[in-house]
Amino acid sequence: MAEKITKSDQEWRDQLSSLAYKVTRKHGTERAFSNDDFPQQDGVFTCICCNAALFETSAKFDSGTGWPSFYQPICDAAVTEHADNGFFTRRTEVLCARCDAHLGHVFPDGPQPTGLRYCMNGVAMKFSGTETN
Repeated sequence: MAEKITKSDQEWRDQLSSLAYKVTRKHGTERAFSNDDFPQQDGVFTCICCNAALFETSAKFDSGTGWPSFYQPICDAAVTEHADNGFFTRRTEVLCARCDAHLGHVFPDGPQPTGLRYCMNGVAMKFSGTETN
C-alpha cells in the first residue's frame, strides 16, 4: 500500500467538489441513483481523494439500491472498516485505507463468492477503463 495521505480540511475543500467533500470528508451520503452513469467496461474504480485503487468492475453488480455495489475490494489492504452506530442503526463504514475518505458501507447481503455488498457513494470514486487491443 502506498504511503498514507493526510491533508488539512482546507486542502480537501480546495481539491474536491462540495458534494465529494461532504461525502468523503464529513461522512455524508449522496442521493440514491445519482451516479447511474458508471460504465460497465473493464476497469478500476479509484478514490476521488487520493487515486488509490479500490474496486474492479469484475466485482461490480447491480444491487438495485441506487449506489454502486461491489462484492469485494480490489485487495484487502485497499479499504478499512469501522463500526458506524449513527442514525440509530448499526452498520460497518468503509474507508479508503490510504486517505481515510468515507466511501460507504458494507452489508452481509451481497452475492457469492463473498456474500458482501460494498455499497459505495459514486461521488467518492472515479473510473479508469482499461484498454483492450
